[in-house]
Amino acid sequence: MNRILLIVCLVLSSYAYGQETVYSLEQVIELARKQSPQSKLAYTQYRNKYWSYRTYQSNYRPQLSLRGTVPDLNSSITPITQPDGTDIFRKRSLASSSLDLSLSQNLGFTGGELFVSSQLQRIDVFTAPVYTSYLANPAIVGFRQPLLKFNSLRWDRKIEPLRYEESQKQYNEEMENVAVKAADVFFNLLLAQFRYKIEEQNVTNTDTLFKISKGRYNLGRIAENDLLQIELSLMNARNNLSQAQLDLDDASQKLRNFLKIAGNEKITLIEPLLIPQFDVDVKIALEQAQKNRQDPVAFQRALTEAERDVARARGESFLNADLYASYGLTQSSSVLPDLYIKPQDQQRAQISFTMPILDWGRAKSMIRTAQANYDLVQTNTEQAEQNFQQDIILKVKELHIYRQKLVIAAKSDTIARKRYDITVKRYMIGKIGITDLNIALNEKDAARLSFVQALRNFWNAYFEIRRKTLYDFERGMVIDHLGNH
Repeated sequence: MNRILLIVCLVLSSYAYGQETVYSLEQVIELARKQSPQSKLAYTQYRNKYWSYRTYQSNYRPQLSLRGTVPDLNSSITPITQPDGTDIFRKRSLASSSLDLSLSQNLGFTGGELFVSSQLQRIDVFTAPVYTSYLANPAIVGFRQPLLKFNSLRWDRKIEPLRYEESQKQYNEEMENVAVKAADVFFNLLLAQFRYKIEEQNVTNTDTLFKISKGRYNLGRIAENDLLQIELSLMNARNNLSQAQLDLDDASQKLRNFLKIAGNEKITLIEPLLIPQFDVDVKIALEQAQKNRQDPVAFQRALTEAERDVARARGESFLNADLYASYGLTQSSSVLPDLYIKPQDQQRAQISFTMPILDWGRAKSMIRTAQANYDLVQTNTEQAEQNFQQDIILKVKELHIYRQKLVIAAKSDTIARKRYDITVKRYMIGKIGITDLNIALNEKDAARLSFVQALRNFWNAYFEIRRKTLYDFERGMVIDHLGNH
């Protein structure tokens, strides 16, 4: 029974291994965007930035909170003020409880806070005389406002939307970067497959030529040196085939790892010979890159953050003042229902300030440091913007050049194959020697691999121009991967 199960398992495993899956370049990229670790990482990073943005938005919305202490027990010796104004120490045991329901709203344009609250306190004294007392503030309206101080809320309104917009564009770029990486592993395997096919065909052809040459040598038509030369070529071809098989297995496994493909089925790739026919105008490419890429937004955000740091250094280096004002109702009683009968007015106003008198140049140094950093960011941004534009222009030129090179490589491949076929026929009838045959063989192989490399260069340039502009020139539309989530 165990032997039967073992045989069945071996048959099934060999059958599964013998399965073949065919992928096109488009299918590989689609799989990479759906299930590759890079695409999942990109989406996770975007979600992190999204929830950070939601946190920022919540700072400008009303906040309702309930704070309380129920209870606070205290048994200790404390000073008690007597009717004549003197203090004596006595043992006291009491429990205090409090509740505070507050509704607050940050004011971004001033940096202040407006609040409405309702408070209730209770004290229970357990030592003689035993009593219970309540204090209520049914309604308090108040306002806290920093004066002559750095307003972080106002700067957040400028920076956080830029940061979120940057994360959206960054996600689209990362998804296009996934396509670039997918194309890279695709062509690594495709080149390995071509090399294996070339070496496999070379072994077959060289073996046939070796058998024919042995017959011609036995008839005295070729020298022993030519026979040894073609035998050496056969041995080299077999060695090259072994190495090509190893490279093919390695490239296949890397593609599986990148796409998270389970199983051991054979993967075969289809040559992406259908080349998109469209022209890329440099002006349009620059406009779309400026509109869609994260870099221009990042430049603006960096400058705004540098301006914020200058404002913070100035706002925190001199006079800092805070205004607090509130108006409400209050009442105390030993009976809970009486707290809300004829409550009394309660007003409070306070201005506090801090002003450095001697700081040994600290404030001046902080401002100068922030200003110097702003100048540095501005200089770096200007250089980065120039490099950004030059990079787009270069990618447009590369796409045009690689398209031309692909046409030339295709013609060279056709010519090299025809020349090799003619050379083989001439060798068979004794018109040329083994050296000319080897030259034609090497040229054929080199032309074939050059064509595949030219195909790779074109598609890499195609996906690079998409990534650099986030614009699909083939369809004439902006690339937006967030619409799929």
